[in-house]
Amino acid sequence: MDLTQGSQEEKNARAKKMMLWFGIASLIMGFAGWTSAYIVSSSRADWLTDYQLPSAFLYSTLLIIISSGTYILAKQAVSKDNISLGVKFLLATMVLGVGFIFLQFTGFSQLIGEGYYFTGPTSSITMSYIFLIAAVHVLHVVAGLISLAVVLFNTYKKKYSSKNMLGLELGATFWHFLDGLWIYLILFFYFFR
Repeated sequence: MDLTQGSQEEKNARAKKMMLWFGIASLIMGFAGWTSAYIVSSSRADWLTDYQLPSAFLYSTLLIIISSGTYILAKQAVSKDNISLGVKFLLATMVLGVGFIFLQFTGFSQLIGEGYYFTGPTSSITMSYIFLIAAVHVLHVVAGLISLAVVLFNTYKKKYSSKNMLGLELGATFWHFLDGLWIYLILFFYFFR
C-alpha cells in the first residue's frame, strides 16, 4: 500500500496512528530496559525474593482491565452514533482510571507500611525497582487520563461519530496499551523474583 495515496484526511489519520505507534514502541523499549535491569540485578546478594506485593496492586489490575472494557463499550456506542451512551462509558473509564491510580498509591503505602522504601538506608534494590517501574507506569496512566479527558470532551461535544472515530480510536489504543503494560508488569513482579 502506498502511504502517499489517499485524501489529506486519510494521510493525516495514518500519520497520527504512526506517531502513536512510535510512541508506544518507545515506551515498550523503556519498560523493557527497566525490567531487563531488574532481571540483571536479581543476581545481587542483597536481592529480595521473599516479599509480598501489595493487595492494592491486584485490585488496581482488576480496575484497569474493567476500564479497557468500558472504553471498548464507549467506542462501540459511538460507532453506532449513540453519543450519550458513549459519554457514560467514557466517564466510567475515567472513574476506573482514577481508581487505578488511587490503588497504586495505596499499594505504595502498603509497601512502606511493611518497611520497604524507594530509597534510603532501609531500602532495597528490589523494592526500588518496583517503586520506580510502578510509579513511571502511573505517570503514563495520568497521561492516559488526560488523553481520555480530551476524548470525553470531544465525544460530549459530538466531534466523534460513526463517520469520525479517529481521536476515539487513538485514545482507546493508548489506554489498552497501558492496560496491557500493567498486566505484563504485575505478572513480571509476581513470577520473576
